[in-house]
Amino acid sequence: MRRWAAGAESTPWLPTWSTPAAMRAVRAMVVVPGLFAFTDTLVGNLQMATFAAFGGFATLVLAGFGGTRRDKLIAHTGLAVAGSVLLTIGTAVTSSTVLATLVTVPVTFAVFFAGVAGPNAASGVNAALLAYVLPAASPGTISMVPDRLAGWWLASVAGTLAVLAFSPPAPGDRLRGAASRLAATLAAEIEAALSGYASEAELTACLDAKRELIAQFTATPFRPTGLATTDQALANGVELLEWCTALLVDSARERSDLSEAAPADRELLAAAASVLRDAGSLFDGGDSRPDLERLEDCRMRSIASLHGLTPDSADYRARAQLSFHAHAIAVTSLAVGADALVAAGLADADWMADARTRWFGGPTLGPGAERRLAGVSKYTCIALRHASVRSVWFINSMRGALALAAAVAVADLSSVQHGFWVVLGTLSVLRTNAASTGSTAVRALAGTAAGFAIGAALLLWIGSTSTALWVALPIAVFVAAYAPGALPFAVGQAAFTVTVAVLFNLLVPVGWKVGALRIEDVAIGCAVSVVVGTLFWPRGVASVVGDDLADAYRSGAEYLSQAVEWVSGLRAQEPSSAMTAVTAGLRLDEALRAFLAEQGTKHMRKEELWHLVGGTLRLRLTAHAVVGLPRDDAQDIGAARAGLERRTEALDAWYQRLAAQLGKPRHQPSIPLEPPTFDGDGVETSSPSREAIWLYEHLDHLTEHLGELVVPAAHLAEIRRLPWWR
Repeated sequence: MRRWAAGAESTPWLPTWSTPAAMRAVRAMVVVPGLFAFTDTLVGNLQMATFAAFGGFATLVLAGFGGTRRDKLIAHTGLAVAGSVLLTIGTAVTSSTVLATLVTVPVTFAVFFAGVAGPNAASGVNAALLAYVLPAASPGTISMVPDRLAGWWLASVAGTLAVLAFSPPAPGDRLRGAASRLAATLAAEIEAALSGYASEAELTACLDAKRELIAQFTATPFRPTGLATTDQALANGVELLEWCTALLVDSARERSDLSEAAPADRELLAAAASVLRDAGSLFDGGDSRPDLERLEDCRMRSIASLHGLTPDSADYRARAQLSFHAHAIAVTSLAVGADALVAAGLADADWMADARTRWFGGPTLGPGAERRLAGVSKYTCIALRHASVRSVWFINSMRGALALAAAVAVADLSSVQHGFWVVLGTLSVLRTNAASTGSTAVRALAGTAAGFAIGAALLLWIGSTSTALWVALPIAVFVAAYAPGALPFAVGQAAFTVTVAVLFNLLVPVGWKVGALRIEDVAIGCAVSVVVGTLFWPRGVASVVGDDLADAYRSGAEYLSQAVEWVSGLRAQEPSSAMTAVTAGLRLDEALRAFLAEQGTKHMRKEELWHLVGGTLRLRLTAHAVVGLPRDDAQDIGAARAGLERRTEALDAWYQRLAAQLGKPRHQPSIPLEPPTFDGDGVETSSPSREAIWLYEHLDHLTEHLGELVVPAAHLAEIRRLPWWR
């Protein structure tokens, strides 16, 4: 069985065994036929029976909420309330084609866009949409709303109870576990370097743990964390751990043996390792408390120790360079520890804002950003952040809304018998680009035709005897509920078609004809999806990834320039582009996640994309680290200021050219890039103050990695200049 399952995972057209899918199927097999039998046979209400059956599918099959039982209860309650509102609106507008079409755009856009709120919101989108499209594309009057709501709430209550009572045990938060392992691995690498026994094996373990963490973080088409303060802290912690890994790898490759380092730097790194280890424990549900105050005290003592040295001493520059690495790792570890405390619920965002102000001398993301995100306004902030054609959530929401509105109009104007199948057909095959939409439409039609053939044969064999139909219904529901994620898409379509044929023949016996009508309706819906997908953003997420990469590099370069000017005394105000850079990074993260989950052939290897995305992270966090440098002795930079200006301007110009290469082609050829060189323009020609050395180290480490971006950027630029159908 294990060997077969492993082989099936590499062959997507084969079925796979899934315990969660089996439990989902068992729940649906019991609840959906049970509700349908109760409302159709005992109550005798056609509207209630229809919405109880489809509401059961929405609650138990289309929605797949995660987290604790409390999280699932909250999510299912939210779905029940949202579905009630949508059901009422859908029933109210169904009498007018124009009204239904116009109302569908903002309503379905809002439902699609609400998925940005977190994983449970995203996984409930299709279930909520079913509550709207079913009444909006079906004949009905406002007087039917109470019966329809009764069926929907019966399904919501019964489905929620079934989920809470019969769910697989929580496997543990894999993302938190991966974050915990990386934090512990980083702590072990620091301790090995301090003892003088660091080896390539420890460094490889850090990189492997980082890859595991990133794989867990990008495993879904939506962010695996929600908008709660603890979720935001976990997401921040993931980013900071990735950055800490990059800092530690750079440091180890320059000097892996720290056993002879200055006592103050050794103490600082030891405190950082302790904080990382305790933070890892918190991420994994432990109760360790990172000693952040000790780490900050060690950082201050290390700075005082460096100030005590004479800049002309022989080992000053080497001490300053080592201190640069120690402080960069320590500052990142401070932030990781703070985020771990918030993620564990042991501190709140106000505490984090105060702590960061105390450690870094000022807010890190703009005045009061953490406090704003902690309140109710965080939802508005998230919405505004994604209210742009640079956001994959905005584009997909608008595209989906236009497709469903067109489907509602076509279904009504074509006078098909069951118009909601046109809308469901549109929804089921709409993907993020035209090519994948077309291929999914072919499979949807093939599955529907197969389901029609099976259903017709079944109905001819068993006839219209209600007993036989009641026996067939749970079996059909089981297969249809097991299919998502475990069986090929066409199989799920076939099973759903059989289920519908049985349901409708129990309500109004018409034989095999209902299957033939479903093929016709699904074909119309597929055609609508293909047309809309071709007309609106046919390249899908791939083009958004390129645009977001360009934005991330532009905003990051501006942030870096402002940060260097601020620390070197050339700028009176703190950098104003920090939030712009953070927003661009979040949009890029969402676009990349959707691109990796998108069906179809990827023309660019994942490793190349990671290099480009990692470059934006390194740029933004380098700017963030520079902002955290002390300005008290900025006047000591002296003659180094001119060299820093030249270096910063050269880096800014290079990143602007990189952004132009990655952005929209605009009928311009791709220009090959070469990383800038700064021979003879180093700190040796300037006053070797600590601030100058640290600034040069930050910029040098950034420059060292620019060569990794040249080939992936050229490849992406080449792809963006191809026609979308290729």
